[in-house]
Amino acid sequence: MDIAKLLSWIPHEDYRNPPPVVGVIRLTGVIGESMPLRRGLSLAELAGPIERAFRLPRLKAVALSVNSPGGAPVQSALIAKRIRDLAAEKEVPVIAFCEDVAASGGYWLACAADEIYAHESSLLGSIGVIAASFGFHDAIGRIGIERRLYTAGERKSLMDPFSPVREQDEARLKRLQGEIHESFKAWVRSRRGDKLTGPEEEIFSGEIYSGRRAQEAGLIDGLGDLRGILRERYGERVKLRRVDGERSWLRRRFGLAPVSANSRSAGVPDVAALGAGVADGLWAVAEERAMWSRYGL
Repeated sequence: MDIAKLLSWIPHEDYRNPPPVVGVIRLTGVIGESMPLRRGLSLAELAGPIERAFRLPRLKAVALSVNSPGGAPVQSALIAKRIRDLAAEKEVPVIAFCEDVAASGGYWLACAADEIYAHESSLLGSIGVIAASFGFHDAIGRIGIERRLYTAGERKSLMDPFSPVREQDEARLKRLQGEIHESFKAWVRSRRGDKLTGPEEEIFSGEIYSGRRAQEAGLIDGLGDLRGILRERYGERVKLRRVDGERSWLRRRFGLAPVSANSRSAGVPDVAALGAGVADGLWAVAEERAMWSRYGL
């Protein structure tokens, strides 16, 4: 009798006693619309992976791997809400793990979790709202260019970079920023609650915290990495199932925008659309680089 062959038919331990599963969703990059050369974090991009993560068999928890300097507040709120809705529906805990940065909108996403962990050197917080632009009205005047701007509605134009700054525009922008800031603060209070131990005037000032200081202020629950914490909690046999979105052939190959509908039927990229998209993408990359550089990265 071939003992080795006989033993091969005995079910493996994973079949007799299947290991627990944790779905892992990576939330990496700037939050907002995807552009050529830059894949943004948006609900449109993440709805599928989030849904699939909560449908995994033998699911014990969903982990969020967060590494984002922030971005669009609406997309931050939409992504976080979808995660919370599914967590409540499936009755599954959500645990966030912050990598280099979970700041501004990145921290908004982390707050979708029931618990937040980070490395001691992670950068977190930046609970505020920022807007930046350039003013070119003096420059175009010096080279003989006249700015012509026509609107129907006296408040249609806001902070036009080719016109002098108007006091009423500054006041409107600050009002809008204040309203978004209040929504951000309300979200953090609702998710962190009594865990917040630092003074609110500092926490909500836009201050940036290291992981250790963030723990002291109650912005996170502890220090640690995704694999270590999850193995400690669910055992060494725990299976970490990363769930990613689907990407087009062109994005998989080069990180660029998908092909157009007409070109897709022919199996080739739309060159004209791609050229225009790359120009927009280069600007998006510059903006993204500026966002990361705020945190020295």
